[in-house]
Amino acid sequence: MDGTCLAMIIDLHIHSKNCSDGMLTVKEIFHEAKVRNIGLMSITDHDSIGCQEEALDLAKKSRIHYVVGVEIGISFSPPKAYGKEAISLDLLGYQFDINNTALNDKLRLMGEKRKERTARILENLNAEFETKGIEKLTEKDFEKIQASVEGTLGRPHIADYLIKKGIVKTRQEAFDEYLEKCNFPKFPVHLKEASKLLRDAGGIVVLAHPNDPHGISLARLTGSLTEQTKIIEKTMLGYIDGVECWHSRNDADTTNHYVKFAKKHRLIMTGGSDCHQKPILMGTIKIPNYVARHFLD
Repeated sequence: MDGTCLAMIIDLHIHSKNCSDGMLTVKEIFHEAKVRNIGLMSITDHDSIGCQEEALDLAKKSRIHYVVGVEIGISFSPPKAYGKEAISLDLLGYQFDINNTALNDKLRLMGEKRKERTARILENLNAEFETKGIEKLTEKDFEKIQASVEGTLGRPHIADYLIKKGIVKTRQEAFDEYLEKCNFPKFPVHLKEASKLLRDAGGIVVLAHPNDPHGISLARLTGSLTEQTKIIEKTMLGYIDGVECWHSRNDADTTNHYVKFAKKHRLIMTGGSDCHQKPILMGTIKIPNYVARHFLD
């Protein structure tokens, strides 16, 4: 497989409506993947692997190479020099046993804790709304948010509800104006624990979007790519097998820096659109064919 050729379209970071906060069902994702000639893909729903069996079946029928996947939110304790006790990060897990008991039990617990977190975020939102003269959200609003969720409950579902209420116009505005400020920490699963869960299930562990400027990433500690990789070297190398080098919100400097870093430490390199399907970004990120070697050889 020629590493410089882009003949195979790869997307290893996609979210579904069934089990996460995407806009398309698993079936619709595979239909779109077929239209877009995606050759290797993974659905990586947040803290949920409930759609993996269906995805494997559809991949076989569609003749698309498929990698079992998940995106797990973790609590990460950075070096003291960065002035924060903990931040949230995301890990991508691939090629694990979807029937692993320990992994399934932990993800089920995380799903239950997401409801408690949402309630606390709504409390924080109401405090913010009070200062701006905006009508507070009620228990009925909370019930409507939960009823709108087919997959794993998350902040994007709150954002969509704020759009429906006319408080904001877009998801990004919801996050920028309210959800970042009014956030409440996720159920604390730490790097070491998440890594062990995925590895014990036969999977590999990849640090997701390490320099995402508008998401969960090391950019919350520092905008310096050099400093980010120093943090990884100091605290994470024993717990990850790879890094997501290609992402829809990466600039060229970020991708080049992390490719070089991954090669230096012999880490697996992955990439994906992180598509939530509005707009549909699946298959639009140019990811070199050599990435497929980690999953097809």
